[in-house]
Order: sequence, then C-alpha cells, then structure tokens
Amino acid sequence: MQVDVIVIGAGAAGMMCAAEAGKRGKSVVLIDHYRKLGEKIRISGGGRCNFTNIHARPENYLSQNPHFCRSALARYTPQDFIKLVERHGIRYHEKTLGQLFCDDSATQIIDMLKTECDRAHVQLRQPCSVASVNKSSDGFEVDTDQGHFTASALVIATGGLSVPKIGATPFGYKIAEQFGLAMIAPRPALVPLSFDPESLACYGDLSGLSLDAEVSCHDGRFRESLLLTHRGLSGPSILQISSYWQNGPAKEPIHINLLPDAATVAALESQRGSKAQFNNILAEHLPRRLAQAWCDAHNLNKPAIQFSDRAYADALAQLQDWQVKPSGTLGYNKAEVTLGGVDTRELSSKTMQANKVPGLYFIGEVVDVTGHLGGFNFQWAWASAVAAGQAL
Repeated sequence: MQVDVIVIGAGAAGMMCAAEAGKRGKSVVLIDHYRKLGEKIRISGGGRCNFTNIHARPENYLSQNPHFCRSALARYTPQDFIKLVERHGIRYHEKTLGQLFCDDSATQIIDMLKTECDRAHVQLRQPCSVASVNKSSDGFEVDTDQGHFTASALVIATGGLSVPKIGATPFGYKIAEQFGLAMIAPRPALVPLSFDPESLACYGDLSGLSLDAEVSCHDGRFRESLLLTHRGLSGPSILQISSYWQNGPAKEPIHINLLPDAATVAALESQRGSKAQFNNILAEHLPRRLAQAWCDAHNLNKPAIQFSDRAYADALAQLQDWQVKPSGTLGYNKAEVTLGGVDTRELSSKTMQANKVPGLYFIGEVVDVTGHLGGFNFQWAWASAVAAGQAL
C-alpha cells in the first residue's frame, strides 16, 4: 500500500498526529502492534485520564535540551486541546494544581481521538507487527504482518519503556539508532523510589502512611503528598522528584521536609522545655507511627525538657531536612513515563523531523522531553503530534 504518511504507534501522540495529517488531506496509515487502542490513555489518571494541565509551560519539562519543547507547546496549548474535548461533549473538571480529568472515563479521550482519525480517513492497522523499516528513494518502506507499506513520511510515536505490560517496547529507540540518531539513555521516570537497607529497617513497616511534605533534589522542589510503602517512598512528591534524582549525579540524596508549614515548626518550638515525650509532641503534627519510628531511629525517645536548646533545634532541623539516599527506583513496571529518549538536538523543534533524515519524525514520549506529573506529558504528546502533523 502506498500512502503519504505512515504513523507507527497508536497512542496519544500517534492518533493525534495521524488525525492532524489526515485533516490536511494526507493519506495516512496508523500502525500499532498492541491489540487495544490507546491503552496508556485508558489506565491514566485512575481511569479518568489527566489529559492536560492548564499551567503547562516549558519549565514543567526535563530534557538535555531544555528549550526544545518551547515551540511546540506555544503553538498547541492546553486551551487548544480543551476546545477539542469540549467539541466532543466530554465533561471534565480540575482536580488540583491545574490538572484536568474526564468526569466519566478515560475511554472518552480514546473514542474522541479515534473519531478524529475516522473523520480524517486514517486507516488503522491493529494489531499489526512491524518486521522492518527501510529508507528508499521514494521515502520509507515498512514491512508488517499485514503487508508492505510505503510512504514519503514516517512518524515514530511508539512511546518509551514505561508500563511494559500494556505493550511498551524499545522499538522507537531502535529506529532512531538504525538511522544514526543520538540517544539519551532511557530511565524510569515519575516512579517510586526504594529505601536503602538502613532506612528500610527503620521505616519499612509504615506502609500506607501519607503526609504533606516538601521534597527537593538538585533544581527540583515539590510540595505534595508523600506516601510510605513497604519498599520505600511514593506519592506525588516522590514521583515528581524521581526524575530530578535520576537526572543528577549518582547516589545524591533527596531532601524531605516533614514540617513544611512554618506554623507547625513554631508550634513545635513552643514545646521546648515541655515534660511531654518528644514522640508524643511530634505525633500532634505527624502520623503517630511515623513520629515513633523517627524518634526510635534518631534516639529521641525522651521528654522535651531533657533536650538542650541546641539538641532540640537540631531535632527540628533533621525533621526539616531528612536526607534519603534511595537504592534505586521500582522500575518501568511502576513508572508513569520514560526519562530520556531520542536526543532532541537531532530534531527540528518546529516540525519534529530528524535533521539528517528528511521525512522521518519522532513525537511524544519516545523523544527526550519528560513532563512533570499532572497532565504535562499528555500535553507534550498533543503538542508534538500537532507540530509534526502540520508539517507533513
């Protein structure tokens, strides 16, 4: 089959790009090896799809080339995607911090994208396994278990390595390497972190405890919920900081402020000289089991009155700067997205086309652009897809 455009990967970016190119009169075939359409969309946001964030801006993304995402994000904004959602009659709400979710189901976003593809006469081949991709004098040749396809343009939208149980593979990275494009080593991102053995011994029994905390590492700083698990740390603040921890020098600690409110610190300082046990004082502001485990780990099980002024100040300072050196992450099975990917210095920021391979495009998660938690990665998928779709 001869078409204008072949898009490999029928996820968020792939469907969006195929529809955009089809609207412009291009003949498009959309190929995906997985049996279900947009499965990562379906499981996102607890089944309601956090489809964008109204505050999305370049500062919400990590990349070895941090300015790369600016052009696409400026030309296709959260408001643009919201208009598309509203045209399809999908009800939505803002949860927190600009995060927008479907009121009903994530499948509405999948159905919306499928409808857009159908209206643009996109031909879907799924499940369809790709055996080989080659460059020819006329463009690209793609051999699959459903036949041979040729096109002048090829778009790779196959995502990263996160959530392999729903079909994630390194296919896109292999295509980039096949055509001589540089890669930034992929790593799990937005992922829980595992405790080192010492911390696990102290806090491993506190699984399920959640609290407000400020977490920082390198130039990342987030104040959101922190969750203790039987293996380490999770929750939004930890998922956010995991990308920064992985992007920095190895074995650097993350810094956790368990007392992010100044009023809480002031209340604890007012208890200096109290006859109450320090763990009981602390339990007024932290989960009791955590307060007890913290005092056990730091030898603080005694009345506040027995602390010197310096020792009491040090105890509070430790609570505001708990330094944890994770032993690692929980891997791609638990990761929301992939950090790294196709080096953006190999691509045009306006079109997503490979600079040295005319007609070859990379969009979405396969590219070294990784957003914060909260709808930012979907916004990158939409924006990069539209940038490529309008250039095809």
